[in-house]
Amino acid sequence: MTSHYPQGHVFFRNLHYSYPMISHGQGVCLYDVKGKKYLDASGGAAVVNIGHGVKEVAEAIHAQAQKVGYLNGMQFSHHPVEKLAEQISGFLPFAEGKVYFLTSGSEAIEASIKLSRQYWVENGQTTKFLVISRNPSYHGNTLAALSLSAREHYKDIFRHMLKESPKIPAPYCYRCFCEEEYPSCGVKCAYTLEKEILKLGKGNISAFMTEVIGGASTGAAVPPSEYFQIIRNICDKYEVLLIADEVMTGAGRTGKWLACHHFDLEPDIIVMGKGLTGGYFPLSALAVRKNIVDSIHRNGKNFLHAQTYSHHPIGCAAGLATLNYIKKNNLVDKSSEMGDKLLKELLPLLGHPHVGDIRGKGLLVGIEFVKEKQGKLPFSRKEKYVEHFISKAMEKGLILWPNIGHADGINGDLVLVAPPSIITQKEISQIVDKLKEILLKMEKFEY
Repeated sequence: MTSHYPQGHVFFRNLHYSYPMISHGQGVCLYDVKGKKYLDASGGAAVVNIGHGVKEVAEAIHAQAQKVGYLNGMQFSHHPVEKLAEQISGFLPFAEGKVYFLTSGSEAIEASIKLSRQYWVENGQTTKFLVISRNPSYHGNTLAALSLSAREHYKDIFRHMLKESPKIPAPYCYRCFCEEEYPSCGVKCAYTLEKEILKLGKGNISAFMTEVIGGASTGAAVPPSEYFQIIRNICDKYEVLLIADEVMTGAGRTGKWLACHHFDLEPDIIVMGKGLTGGYFPLSALAVRKNIVDSIHRNGKNFLHAQTYSHHPIGCAAGLATLNYIKKNNLVDKSSEMGDKLLKELLPLLGHPHVGDIRGKGLLVGIEFVKEKQGKLPFSRKEKYVEHFISKAMEKGLILWPNIGHADGINGDLVLVAPPSIITQKEISQIVDKLKEILLKMEKFEY
C-alpha cells in the first residue's frame, strides 16, 4: 500500500496515502492528470448515481448561480426548493409529506432526532427522548449520528463525548447476531425491538432509527421480506416514530425510488442524501409525514433546527435537475435491471476461498471477505485485508468502497460495488474481470 504524507496545504483524512489528481470524469469513469483511467465501481461513496459529466445538471447549477446563489432559508423561498420538494413528495410512501433540505446525511440524521423529540414534547409526552438504533449500523460522523451508529473504530477515542444509544441486532443473515437461521428464526431480530422498548420503557422511546437495506456497515445486507412490517407494527404499538435512513439507498439506487418500496414500508421520517444530487452539490433531505409538522404548527411553535445552508437554491436546482435526469432516462428501472446483471456476474466469485458472501439489491452490492469459509472466520484487523484489496484495485484502475469491523466490531472486511445506474453490461464485465484478477493476487499475498 502507498504510504506517503500528502503534499501541499490540503488537510486530507488519510495522512498515509498519495492522492491521485483527477482532471475530469465522464460516465462511469474518472481520469487523472497523468491520463490514467479509473472505473468508478462505487460511485465514489455510493453517491454518483447518474454518472460523471452530466451536462444537464451542470447547466442547471450554472443557471441558478446566475440568478441567486444563496438565500436565507429562514427568510425566503424560491422555485427550485418548491419544485424539488414537490417531486420528492411524489415518490414518498406516505400520502402527505413535508421536505426539509440540508447539506449532508449526517446533518439530516441530527435533524430527524431533534424533530422526533420535539414532536413528542409538542404532544405532551415529554419523557420520550431515547432513540434505538441497530448493530451494525452507520448513520453519520457528527456526534449524535455517531452515537446512533455501531462503528466502533470511528467511536473509540470519542467515546467519552458520545451519548450512546440503545441498539438491537441488525437483520444481517450472513452473520446472525441472534445465532439463528432464516426462515426458521421467525425473524427474531425484528422482535428484539419490542424487548428493548419494554426494557427501557415505552414512555422513554422517541424513535427507532434504521437503514432499510444495509449500507457499508453490513455490506448491502437485505432484510427478510417480512422484517419491516414487524418493525412497523411494533413502533405503532408502543408509539415510537420510525426513521428510515435512506441516505445511501434513496434516489433509485436499489431499483426503486426508495428502498422502503421494496418492503411496502411507510416510515414516519425518511432521511435522504448522496444520490439526491448525484454528488454534483452537497444536499440532503428530511421527508416527514405532514401530521408530525402539523403538531408543531398547531402549538404555535417552529421547528427547533436551523442550518446556514438549508434549502440552498443551487443545491435544490442540482437536485431537481438530477431527479429530472433520472426520470428522463428511466434510471430507476435501469438500476434494477443492471443490478440483476451485476449480481449474476458477481455470484460466481463465491467459488473463491476468500469470498464469504455476496448480497445486495439493485446497484448496491456487498462482497464480504473471510479468511476461512468454515465458521465464517474473518481476517484479523492487523492483516488489513481490505486495505490491501483496495490498493490493488486502485492500481488496476478500479474504485471500490471498503468497510471494516462488521464481523464483531473490530474484525471484518468487505467492499461495496455501487456503480452509477448508466453502467453498461460491458463495464459490469470489466468490474468482475478486475475483481477476479485482484482476488487471485490476494491469494498469493503474504500478510
